[in-house]
Amino acid sequence: MDIRSKRHKKQAEMHNSALNDILFILLLFFLIVSTLANPNVIKLSVPKGTSNTKAKQTVVVSIDQNRDYYVGTRRVPFERLKDSLVPALANENLDPTIVINAEKSVPVEDIVNVMEIANKLGAKVVLATKRPG
Repeated sequence: MDIRSKRHKKQAEMHNSALNDILFILLLFFLIVSTLANPNVIKLSVPKGTSNTKAKQTVVVSIDQNRDYYVGTRRVPFERLKDSLVPALANENLDPTIVINAEKSVPVEDIVNVMEIANKLGAKVVLATKRPG
């Protein structure tokens, strides 16, 4: 005979209604902390300048639509471009810089060729662009 009756047996219960609220708050906390830890998300207010401030331009290499190369205002064939840039860059003491001024229709490979020559000479390269607007 089974003396134990099922009627008097107590079952353990766990109330988890507050668990959902705690998990939601933790989720929001970690989302906010991860957003603040990423520096790319932070928006900065950058000052605008009214004057056109430029670094000292040592050498300007121009490429026109006919793929003619100019060092300053002197026309130079591409084969002699490196030889023409060496004495022009020797005048600069600190950081030699080459500014590339290319027509829109010039193929990118021509600009990259000038960049490679500048890299071999140890000069920084700046690509001149048109101001928007």
